[in-house]
Amino acid sequence: MTKPDPDKLKGPGGLTLRQIHEQVKLSTARDRSERLQKKSAQTINLNRWQRFIHYVWDKPKSGS
Repeated sequence: MTKPDPDKLKGPGGLTLRQIHEQVKLSTARDRSERLQKKSAQTINLNRWQRFIHYVWDKPKSGS
């Protein structure tokens, strides 16, 4: 039995299987880049928080 041509098979919404595949690839790449941007923003905020904590804890205590 031969495989059906993915360019002729219609899926949900009337898109061909190849078009669906391309849309999934694009959305996956978009989601991955958004996740990386979010992760790097969290890292920056965490670094700021860590610097603040070190500043507060490492200050010499006055009155000792």
